[in-house]
Amino acid sequence: MSLQGPILIIADKPAIRLAQALTEAGAFPVIEASWPGAQTALAEVKPSAVVIAALDPAHAETAQTLTRQAAAASPFIPVLARLREDAAIALPDTLPIREDAPVERLIARLSAALRVRALQATVSSRSLALKAERGIVAELPDGDPLDAATVLLIGRGRHHPTLSVAVGERMGVVGALSVDTAARCLAAREVDGVVIGDGLAAGAVEAFLTLFSEDPRFRELPVALLGGTSENSSPPNLVCARDPLLLLQRAIPLIRLRAFETALKRLLASIECKGMLDPQTGLLNSAAFGPALGLAIEDAGERGVGLSLARFAFEYPIDHRTSFDAARLVSRLLRDSDFACRQEDGSILLVYGDTDLRDAHVAARRLASALKHTMLRPGGESPAAGPSVTLATLKSTDTVLTLLARVIPRPVVAA
Repeated sequence: MSLQGPILIIADKPAIRLAQALTEAGAFPVIEASWPGAQTALAEVKPSAVVIAALDPAHAETAQTLTRQAAAASPFIPVLARLREDAAIALPDTLPIREDAPVERLIARLSAALRVRALQATVSSRSLALKAERGIVAELPDGDPLDAATVLLIGRGRHHPTLSVAVGERMGVVGALSVDTAARCLAAREVDGVVIGDGLAAGAVEAFLTLFSEDPRFRELPVALLGGTSENSSPPNLVCARDPLLLLQRAIPLIRLRAFETALKRLLASIECKGMLDPQTGLLNSAAFGPALGLAIEDAGERGVGLSLARFAFEYPIDHRTSFDAARLVSRLLRDSDFACRQEDGSILLVYGDTDLRDAHVAARRLASALKHTMLRPGGESPAAGPSVTLATLKSTDTVLTLLARVIPRPVVAA
Protein backbone atom coordinates (compact mmCIF):
# COMPACT_ATOMS: atom_id res chain seq x y z
CA MET A 1 0.00 0.00 0.00
CA SER A 2 1.12 3.59 -0.54
CA LEU A 3 1.82 5.56 2.60
CA GLN A 4 -1.05 7.43 4.21
CA GLY A 5 -0.22 11.00 5.22
CA PRO A 6 0.47 13.12 7.02
CA ILE A 7 3.87 11.77 8.03
CA LEU A 8 5.84 13.60 10.73
CA ILE A 9 9.65 13.49 10.49
CA ILE A 10 11.66 14.38 13.59
CA ALA A 11 15.28 15.34 13.02
CA ASP A 12 18.04 17.64 14.26
CA LYS A 13 18.60 18.88 10.71
CA PRO A 14 16.52 18.82 7.51
CA ALA A 15 16.02 15.26 6.23
CA ILE A 16 15.58 16.20 2.59
CA ARG A 17 16.18 12.77 1.01
CA LEU A 18 13.94 10.98 3.50
CA ALA A 19 11.13 13.50 3.05
CA GLN A 20 11.38 13.22 -0.73
CA ALA A 21 11.27 9.42 -0.61
CA LEU A 22 8.20 9.43 1.64
CA THR A 23 6.47 11.91 -0.69
CA GLU A 24 7.24 9.75 -3.71
CA ALA A 25 5.75 6.77 -1.82
CA GLY A 26 2.43 8.62 -1.58
CA ALA A 27 2.65 10.33 1.79
CA PHE A 28 1.13 13.81 1.86
CA PRO A 29 1.87 16.05 3.53
CA VAL A 30 5.32 15.26 4.91
CA ILE A 31 6.09 17.58 7.81
CA GLU A 32 9.44 18.01 9.53
CA ALA A 33 9.95 19.03 13.17
CA SER A 34 12.94 19.45 15.46
CA TRP A 35 13.27 17.67 18.78
CA PRO A 36 12.27 20.70 20.90
CA GLY A 37 8.99 20.97 18.97
CA ALA A 38 8.32 17.24 18.51
CA GLN A 39 5.55 16.84 21.10
CA THR A 40 3.78 20.02 19.96
CA ALA A 41 3.98 18.87 16.33
CA LEU A 42 2.52 15.48 17.25
CA ALA A 43 -0.48 17.11 18.94
CA GLU A 44 -1.10 19.65 16.18
CA VAL A 45 -0.37 17.61 13.05
CA LYS A 46 -2.09 14.38 14.23
CA PRO A 47 0.05 12.34 11.84
CA SER A 48 -0.59 8.85 10.55
CA ALA A 49 2.99 7.92 11.45
CA VAL A 50 6.16 9.39 12.93
CA VAL A 51 9.66 8.78 11.57
CA ILE A 52 12.66 9.65 13.72
CA ALA A 53 15.39 10.34 11.17
CA ALA A 54 18.22 9.52 13.61
CA LEU A 55 17.93 8.66 17.28
CA ASP A 56 20.79 9.06 19.72
CA PRO A 57 20.81 8.59 23.51
CA ALA A 58 20.50 12.35 24.12
CA HIS A 59 16.92 12.27 22.77
CA ALA A 60 15.91 8.88 24.19
CA GLU A 61 13.73 10.33 26.97
CA THR A 62 11.86 12.66 24.60
CA ALA A 63 11.41 9.79 22.15
CA GLN A 64 9.99 7.61 24.94
CA THR A 65 7.41 10.28 25.87
CA LEU A 66 6.54 10.82 22.22
CA THR A 67 6.09 7.09 21.65
CA ARG A 68 3.77 6.73 24.66
CA GLN A 69 1.58 9.55 23.35
CA ALA A 70 1.49 7.99 19.88
CA ALA A 71 0.65 4.54 21.26
CA ALA A 72 -2.24 5.97 23.30
CA ALA A 73 -3.86 7.56 20.23
CA SER A 74 -6.85 5.88 18.62
CA PRO A 75 -6.00 4.47 16.18
CA PHE A 76 -2.40 4.23 17.35
CA ILE A 77 0.33 6.19 15.56
CA PRO A 78 3.32 4.00 14.59
CA VAL A 79 6.71 5.49 15.43
CA LEU A 80 9.72 4.27 13.48
CA ALA A 81 13.24 5.23 14.56
CA ARG A 82 16.55 4.93 12.76
CA LEU A 83 19.20 3.58 15.15
CA ARG A 84 22.92 2.99 14.96
CA GLU A 85 23.88 -0.68 14.76
CA ASP A 86 25.17 -0.82 18.35
CA ALA A 87 22.71 1.62 19.95
CA ALA A 88 21.26 0.03 23.08
CA ILE A 89 18.23 2.31 23.43
CA ALA A 90 15.19 0.55 24.92
CA LEU A 91 11.99 1.90 23.36
CA PRO A 92 9.39 -0.88 23.70
CA ASP A 93 6.79 0.70 21.38
CA THR A 94 9.15 2.20 18.81
CA LEU A 95 9.77 0.25 15.62
CA PRO A 96 13.54 0.18 15.04
CA ILE A 97 15.48 0.20 11.80
CA ARG A 98 19.19 0.52 11.23
CA GLU A 99 20.53 3.94 10.19
CA ASP A 100 22.25 2.41 7.15
CA ALA A 101 19.11 0.63 5.90
CA PRO A 102 17.88 1.79 2.47
CA VAL A 103 14.92 4.14 2.53
CA GLU A 104 12.91 1.56 0.57
CA ARG A 105 13.24 -0.78 3.54
CA LEU A 106 12.08 1.94 5.91
CA ILE A 107 9.03 2.55 3.74
CA ALA A 108 8.22 -1.18 3.61
CA ARG A 109 8.36 -1.43 7.42
CA LEU A 110 6.30 1.74 7.81
CA SER A 111 3.70 0.49 5.32
CA ALA A 112 3.28 -2.73 7.30
CA ALA A 113 2.70 -0.74 10.49
CA LEU A 114 0.17 1.51 8.76
CA ARG A 115 -1.79 -1.55 7.66
CA VAL A 116 -2.16 -2.50 11.32
CA ARG A 117 -3.29 1.06 12.09
CA ALA A 118 -5.91 0.82 9.35
CA LEU A 119 -7.04 -2.55 10.73
CA GLN A 120 -7.47 -1.03 14.20
CA ALA A 121 -9.61 1.76 12.73
CA THR A 122 -11.78 -0.81 10.95
CA VAL A 123 -12.22 -2.89 14.10
CA SER A 124 -13.14 0.21 16.13
CA SER A 125 -15.84 1.28 13.67
CA ARG A 126 -17.27 -2.25 13.34
CA SER A 127 -17.36 -2.69 17.13
CA LEU A 128 -19.33 0.54 17.51
CA ALA A 129 -21.79 -0.65 14.86
CA LEU A 130 -22.19 -4.01 16.64
CA LYS A 131 -22.85 -2.25 19.95
CA ALA A 132 -25.49 -0.02 18.36
CA GLU A 133 -27.11 -2.92 16.49
CA ARG A 134 -27.14 -5.64 19.15
CA GLY A 135 -25.83 -4.09 22.35
CA ILE A 136 -22.74 -6.35 22.24
CA VAL A 137 -19.50 -4.82 23.45
CA ALA A 138 -16.50 -6.16 21.50
CA GLU A 139 -13.23 -5.11 23.07
CA LEU A 140 -9.67 -6.32 22.93
CA PRO A 141 -8.38 -8.07 26.06
CA ASP A 142 -6.53 -5.74 28.42
CA GLY A 143 -2.79 -5.94 28.83
CA ASP A 144 0.33 -6.08 26.72
CA PRO A 145 -0.17 -7.95 23.40
CA LEU A 146 3.25 -9.46 24.03
CA ASP A 147 1.75 -11.54 26.85
CA ALA A 148 -0.21 -13.52 24.25
CA ALA A 149 2.57 -13.68 21.65
CA THR A 150 4.24 -16.89 20.51
CA VAL A 151 7.73 -16.92 19.01
CA LEU A 152 9.52 -19.61 17.03
CA LEU A 153 13.09 -19.90 18.35
CA ILE A 154 15.59 -21.66 16.08
CA GLY A 155 19.15 -22.62 16.95
CA ARG A 156 21.43 -24.84 18.99
CA GLY A 157 24.63 -22.85 19.47
CA ARG A 158 26.26 -21.39 22.57
CA HIS A 159 23.88 -18.41 22.69
CA HIS A 160 20.77 -20.58 22.55
CA PRO A 161 20.27 -20.87 26.35
CA THR A 162 20.52 -17.08 26.72
CA LEU A 163 18.01 -16.48 23.94
CA SER A 164 15.67 -19.20 25.19
CA VAL A 165 15.51 -17.78 28.72
CA ALA A 166 15.19 -14.16 27.56
CA VAL A 167 12.41 -14.94 25.08
CA GLY A 168 10.60 -17.30 27.46
CA GLU A 169 10.40 -14.62 30.14
CA ARG A 170 8.32 -12.41 27.84
CA MET A 171 6.53 -14.68 25.35
CA GLY A 172 5.51 -18.21 24.54
CA VAL A 173 8.28 -20.17 22.84
CA VAL A 174 8.20 -22.93 20.24
CA GLY A 175 11.68 -24.39 19.87
CA ALA A 176 13.28 -25.86 16.76
CA LEU A 177 16.85 -27.17 16.53
CA SER A 178 16.98 -27.02 12.73
CA VAL A 179 15.64 -24.94 9.88
CA ASP A 180 13.69 -27.92 8.49
CA THR A 181 11.87 -28.39 11.79
CA ALA A 182 11.19 -24.66 11.92
CA ALA A 183 9.60 -24.71 8.46
CA ARG A 184 7.23 -27.48 9.59
CA CYS A 185 6.34 -25.46 12.70
CA LEU A 186 5.47 -22.45 10.59
CA ALA A 187 3.12 -24.56 8.49
CA ALA A 188 1.45 -26.09 11.55
CA ARG A 189 0.83 -23.11 13.79
CA GLU A 190 0.53 -19.34 14.02
CA VAL A 191 3.50 -17.46 15.45
CA ASP A 192 4.10 -13.74 15.99
CA GLY A 193 7.82 -13.74 15.29
CA VAL A 194 10.89 -15.84 14.55
CA VAL A 195 14.23 -15.64 16.36
CA ILE A 196 17.15 -17.30 14.58
CA GLY A 197 20.10 -18.01 16.83
CA ASP A 198 23.51 -19.50 16.18
CA GLY A 199 24.65 -23.04 15.42
CA LEU A 200 22.98 -23.20 11.99
CA ALA A 201 24.50 -23.50 8.52
CA ALA A 202 24.65 -20.16 6.70
CA GLY A 203 23.14 -21.64 3.54
CA ALA A 204 20.19 -23.09 5.45
CA VAL A 205 19.51 -19.74 7.13
CA GLU A 206 19.66 -17.93 3.78
CA ALA A 207 17.20 -20.39 2.25
CA PHE A 208 14.91 -19.96 5.25
CA LEU A 209 14.93 -16.17 4.86
CA THR A 210 14.07 -16.61 1.20
CA LEU A 211 10.94 -18.46 2.31
CA PHE A 212 9.81 -15.33 4.15
CA SER A 213 10.36 -13.21 1.07
CA GLU A 214 8.39 -15.44 -1.28
CA ASP A 215 5.48 -16.66 0.85
CA PRO A 216 2.85 -13.93 1.45
CA ARG A 217 1.80 -15.63 4.71
CA PHE A 218 5.18 -14.89 6.27
CA ARG A 219 6.43 -11.86 4.33
CA GLU A 220 5.76 -9.34 7.10
CA LEU A 221 6.51 -11.66 10.02
CA PRO A 222 9.18 -10.20 12.35
CA VAL A 223 12.46 -12.09 12.03
CA ALA A 224 15.41 -11.57 14.39
CA LEU A 225 18.76 -12.91 13.20
CA LEU A 226 21.64 -13.27 15.63
CA GLY A 227 24.99 -12.32 14.13
CA GLY A 228 23.55 -10.96 10.89
CA THR A 229 25.58 -8.09 9.49
CA SER A 230 22.99 -6.49 7.23
CA GLU A 231 19.26 -5.83 7.31
CA ASN A 232 19.14 -4.83 3.66
CA SER A 233 17.76 -8.15 2.43
CA SER A 234 14.22 -9.43 2.66
CA PRO A 235 12.02 -9.89 4.63
CA PRO A 236 11.14 -6.26 5.47
CA ASN A 237 10.82 -6.90 9.22
CA LEU A 238 14.25 -8.51 9.59
CA VAL A 239 16.42 -7.19 12.45
CA CYS A 240 20.01 -8.21 13.14
CA ALA A 241 22.39 -7.86 16.07
CA ARG A 242 25.48 -9.62 17.37
CA ASP A 243 24.42 -9.54 21.02
CA PRO A 244 21.48 -11.83 21.99
CA LEU A 245 19.87 -9.37 24.42
CA LEU A 246 20.24 -6.43 22.02
CA LEU A 247 18.72 -8.57 19.28
CA LEU A 248 15.69 -9.30 21.44
CA GLN A 249 15.39 -5.64 22.39
CA ARG A 250 15.21 -4.73 18.70
CA ALA A 251 12.75 -7.51 17.87
CA ILE A 252 10.25 -7.02 20.71
CA PRO A 253 8.50 -3.90 19.26
CA LEU A 254 7.94 -5.69 15.96
CA ILE A 255 6.71 -8.86 17.68
CA ARG A 256 4.38 -6.81 19.90
CA LEU A 257 2.90 -5.09 16.82
CA ARG A 258 2.39 -8.45 15.10
CA ALA A 259 0.68 -9.89 18.20
CA PHE A 260 -1.56 -6.81 18.30
CA GLU A 261 -2.44 -7.34 14.63
CA THR A 262 -3.28 -10.99 15.31
CA ALA A 263 -5.56 -10.00 18.21
CA LEU A 264 -7.28 -7.41 16.01
CA LYS A 265 -7.94 -10.02 13.31
CA ARG A 266 -9.51 -12.41 15.84
CA LEU A 267 -11.66 -9.59 17.22
CA LEU A 268 -12.76 -8.61 13.72
CA ALA A 269 -13.77 -12.21 13.02
CA SER A 270 -15.76 -12.19 16.27
CA ILE A 271 -17.51 -8.95 15.28
CA GLU A 272 -18.40 -10.32 11.85
CA CYS A 273 -19.98 -13.33 13.62
CA LYS A 274 -22.03 -10.95 15.79
CA GLY A 275 -19.97 -11.67 18.88
CA MET A 276 -20.35 -15.45 18.79
CA LEU A 277 -16.60 -16.08 18.62
CA ASP A 278 -14.23 -15.66 21.53
CA PRO A 279 -11.65 -13.07 20.33
CA GLN A 280 -8.92 -14.72 22.41
CA THR A 281 -9.24 -18.18 20.87
CA GLY A 282 -11.25 -18.00 17.64
CA LEU A 283 -13.64 -20.66 19.01
CA LEU A 284 -17.29 -20.14 19.94
CA ASN A 285 -17.77 -18.44 23.27
CA SER A 286 -19.61 -20.26 26.06
CA ALA A 287 -22.84 -18.33 25.54
CA ALA A 288 -23.00 -19.29 21.86
CA PHE A 289 -21.90 -22.92 22.20
CA GLY A 290 -25.05 -24.23 23.92
CA PRO A 291 -27.49 -22.84 21.31
CA ALA A 292 -25.21 -24.01 18.49
CA LEU A 293 -25.13 -27.51 19.96
CA GLY A 294 -28.94 -27.46 20.27
CA LEU A 295 -29.32 -26.58 16.60
CA ALA A 296 -26.80 -29.27 15.62
CA ILE A 297 -28.73 -31.91 17.62
CA GLU A 298 -31.99 -30.85 15.99
CA ASP A 299 -30.45 -30.91 12.50
CA ALA A 300 -28.84 -34.33 13.07
CA GLY A 301 -32.18 -35.76 14.22
CA GLU A 302 -34.04 -34.39 11.19
CA ARG A 303 -31.47 -35.67 8.71
CA GLY A 304 -30.77 -38.95 10.50
CA VAL A 305 -27.00 -38.42 10.62
CA GLY A 306 -24.48 -38.93 13.40
CA LEU A 307 -23.13 -36.32 15.78
CA SER A 308 -20.39 -36.73 18.39
CA LEU A 309 -19.11 -34.59 21.22
CA ALA A 310 -15.54 -34.68 22.56
CA ARG A 311 -14.01 -33.07 25.62
CA PHE A 312 -10.25 -32.46 25.69
CA ALA A 313 -9.06 -31.95 29.26
CA PHE A 314 -5.59 -31.22 30.57
CA GLU A 315 -5.01 -33.17 33.76
CA TYR A 316 -1.56 -31.67 34.31
CA PRO A 317 -1.27 -27.99 35.35
CA ILE A 318 -1.13 -25.50 32.47
CA ASP A 319 -1.03 -21.71 32.58
CA HIS A 320 -3.37 -19.33 30.74
CA ARG A 321 -0.93 -18.82 27.87
CA THR A 322 -0.67 -22.56 27.23
CA SER A 323 -4.42 -23.02 27.56
CA PHE A 324 -5.24 -20.30 25.05
CA ASP A 325 -2.55 -21.60 22.71
CA ALA A 326 -4.20 -25.04 22.72
CA ALA A 327 -7.58 -23.48 21.93
CA ARG A 328 -6.11 -21.47 19.04
CA LEU A 329 -4.52 -24.61 17.63
CA VAL A 330 -7.89 -26.34 17.75
CA SER A 331 -9.48 -23.41 15.88
CA ARG A 332 -6.93 -23.90 13.07
CA LEU A 333 -7.64 -27.64 12.82
CA LEU A 334 -11.45 -27.60 12.82
CA ARG A 335 -13.35 -28.93 9.84
CA ASP A 336 -16.12 -26.80 8.32
CA SER A 337 -18.77 -29.04 9.89
CA ASP A 338 -17.25 -28.87 13.41
CA PHE A 339 -17.35 -26.23 16.14
CA ALA A 340 -15.83 -25.94 19.59
CA CYS A 341 -15.47 -23.78 22.68
CA ARG A 342 -12.99 -23.36 25.50
CA GLN A 343 -14.40 -23.73 29.00
CA GLU A 344 -13.33 -21.78 32.07
CA ASP A 345 -11.32 -24.73 33.39
CA GLY A 346 -9.27 -24.77 30.17
CA SER A 347 -10.89 -27.88 28.70
CA ILE A 348 -12.19 -27.80 25.13
CA LEU A 349 -15.56 -29.09 23.94
CA LEU A 350 -15.63 -30.05 20.28
CA VAL A 351 -18.67 -31.09 18.24
CA TYR A 352 -18.04 -33.38 15.28
CA GLY A 353 -20.89 -32.89 12.84
CA ASP A 354 -22.05 -35.76 10.61
CA THR A 355 -19.69 -38.10 12.50
CA ASP A 356 -20.38 -41.35 14.33
CA LEU A 357 -18.49 -42.50 17.42
CA ARG A 358 -15.91 -44.57 15.55
CA ASP A 359 -14.88 -41.78 13.18
CA ALA A 360 -14.98 -39.24 16.01
CA HIS A 361 -12.62 -41.42 18.01
CA VAL A 362 -10.09 -41.42 15.17
CA ALA A 363 -10.40 -37.64 14.67
CA ALA A 364 -10.14 -36.91 18.39
CA ARG A 365 -7.07 -39.13 18.77
CA ARG A 366 -5.34 -37.30 15.92
CA LEU A 367 -6.20 -33.91 17.40
CA ALA A 368 -4.97 -34.93 20.85
CA SER A 369 -1.68 -36.06 19.30
CA ALA A 370 -1.36 -32.76 17.41
CA LEU A 371 -1.92 -30.81 20.62
CA LYS A 372 0.61 -32.90 22.49
CA HIS A 373 3.36 -32.27 19.96
CA THR A 374 2.54 -28.73 18.88
CA MET A 375 1.09 -26.68 21.74
CA LEU A 376 3.27 -24.63 24.05
CA ARG A 377 4.96 -26.56 26.83
CA PRO A 378 3.63 -25.55 30.25
CA GLY A 379 6.38 -24.31 32.52
CA GLY A 380 8.94 -24.91 29.77
CA GLU A 381 8.69 -28.68 30.15
CA SER A 382 7.11 -31.24 27.87
CA PRO A 383 3.94 -32.78 29.33
CA ALA A 384 4.06 -36.51 29.98
CA ALA A 385 0.96 -37.07 27.85
CA GLY A 386 -1.46 -35.22 25.65
CA PRO A 387 -4.92 -34.14 26.76
CA SER A 388 -7.32 -36.81 27.95
CA VAL A 389 -10.33 -37.26 25.67
CA THR A 390 -13.91 -38.14 26.62
CA LEU A 391 -16.29 -38.99 23.78
CA ALA A 392 -20.06 -39.31 23.47
CA THR A 393 -22.26 -39.88 20.45
CA LEU A 394 -25.79 -38.55 20.00
CA LYS A 395 -28.69 -40.76 21.05
CA SER A 396 -32.26 -40.29 19.87
CA THR A 397 -33.36 -39.16 23.35
CA ASP A 398 -30.48 -36.73 23.92
CA THR A 399 -30.80 -33.06 24.70
CA VAL A 400 -28.00 -30.52 25.05
CA LEU A 401 -27.82 -31.13 28.79
CA THR A 402 -27.78 -34.93 28.62
CA LEU A 403 -25.15 -34.99 25.90
CA LEU A 404 -22.92 -32.58 27.81
CA ALA A 405 -23.41 -34.58 31.02
CA ARG A 406 -21.83 -37.64 29.40
CA VAL A 407 -18.51 -35.87 28.73
CA ILE A 408 -18.27 -33.37 31.60
CA PRO A 409 -17.47 -35.03 34.92
CA ARG A 410 -19.70 -34.29 37.88
CA PRO A 411 -18.13 -32.18 40.61
CA VAL A 412 -17.00 -34.09 43.66
CA VAL A 413 -19.13 -33.21 46.69
CA ALA A 414 -17.50 -33.58 50.09
CA ALA A 415 -19.35 -35.80 52.54
